[in-house]
Amino acid sequence: MTTIDVLDASGAKTGTVDLPEDIFGAKVNVPLIHQVVVAQLAARRQGTHKAKTRGEVRGGGKKPYRQKGTGRARQGSTRAPQFAGGGVVHGPVPRDYSQRTPKKMKAAALRGALSDRAGSGRVHVVSSLVTGETPKTQAALQALRKITQARTVLVVVDEADELTWMSLRNAPEVHLLDAGQLNTYDVLVHDDVVFTQEAYDQVVARLSAGSAEQSEKEDA
Repeated sequence: MTTIDVLDASGAKTGTVDLPEDIFGAKVNVPLIHQVVVAQLAARRQGTHKAKTRGEVRGGGKKPYRQKGTGRARQGSTRAPQFAGGGVVHGPVPRDYSQRTPKKMKAAALRGALSDRAGSGRVHVVSSLVTGETPKTQAALQALRKITQARTVLVVVDEADELTWMSLRNAPEVHLLDAGQLNTYDVLVHDDVVFTQEAYDQVVARLSAGSAEQSEKEDA
């Protein structure tokens, strides 16, 4: 089991936490992670695209020229697909792109992503990023830079931690998530992951419960 330091806003060590092996030392299953990320991105698509068929394009009711005697191919409408301004053949229609992904697959992919970051020393836990009772973006960013120099940082906080939310929500290099929204894609797309102590405890409790349930079923 790996142990990392818990830092405060000044970058000083305030304690340590153990990274559970079943969460931060799990096997990195790349095909599984890819499948979960693809499903997650597909679910974001609106699917409202639409192209008109020849029956939906306005006009074209009159035959453009007579059937025979012109030397040209016979045509029945100027809204046929081969004409400019005509309909579209096999064009996009509104559809739902979401894929069904079992919860166990999502949890396993998230554990793999966290394990990849932890194996590279890119998982951090802080007691707090903001001191006092007033939100301060500059102070929060300075505290964050004492912990990591990564170009982009995923900061996972407790949902009720309004002080941190308001301090970092407009920082372009920081992406904020509450512990319940932590997902594989956001872990992978950012260089480092920083947990507040409360958020870390929530994430470990959630993923450990799922891992224990899976182990019990496998043993049975």
